[in-house]
Amino acid sequence: MSEQNLTKKEIYDLNKKENDQEKVSARKTRKTRRVLMWAVIFVLLIGAVWGMVKLSDKPTDTEQVAIIDSVSTDDWVKGNKDSKVVLIEYGDFQCPACGAYYPLVEKLADEHSNEFQFVYRHFPLQQHANAKPAAYASEAAGKQGKFWEMYNLIYSRQNDWSEKKNADDIFLEYAGSMGLNLDQFKKDKDSQDTKDKVKKNYDSGIANKVNATPTFFLNGKKIQPQSYEEFANLIKQAQPAENTTTTQ
Repeated sequence: MSEQNLTKKEIYDLNKKENDQEKVSARKTRKTRRVLMWAVIFVLLIGAVWGMVKLSDKPTDTEQVAIIDSVSTDDWVKGNKDSKVVLIEYGDFQCPACGAYYPLVEKLADEHSNEFQFVYRHFPLQQHANAKPAAYASEAAGKQGKFWEMYNLIYSRQNDWSEKKNADDIFLEYAGSMGLNLDQFKKDKDSQDTKDKVKKNYDSGIANKVNATPTFFLNGKKIQPQSYEEFANLIKQAQPAENTTTTQ
């Protein structure tokens, strides 16, 4: 039907319909733009909030040093407990690298025992099935005053138990060889208190970005010595100025 054959009313209605359609289309376009704008704003806000949360969760250098350096009564410490030089190891008893570092740390503790205090903290890795049982065994021995003796046995004989399914029986033999009360040892090894202690050590490692073993911190600073000589030099360099002057 041509426009010439349309009545004025029909032409009016047709034009009105076209105008209405244009208005609806314009409203949809504006609505789509508003939705996209708010979506972008929402994403930006979420990103900003996430960033602030991550920054607030991330420990500052001061907080990190405080976490690492604050040796507590729960820690296993040997050496000069009055020394201001603190060496902390986060270790896994089943970890081959920890086993390789063990004699270096022992030699360092023997030859420089008066120059620093050594703190051992548990960081059992998930892939090592016997790491937690070994940590629990050392803690149970510690409750009878024999932590370092069990620590020495577990590390020095790592190859004897690390891949065994009866590691618990082997740890019980170690306890017997040290003259421990075996009933008490078994009770302490399986106690929630012991498990909580190991987890507390592990959590403190996570808080300080430990992701491998062994990880060493010297006065709050992560170090990666590759030899005994490098270890000894780092300990020497960490000595307070008055100690260095006295030694010279």
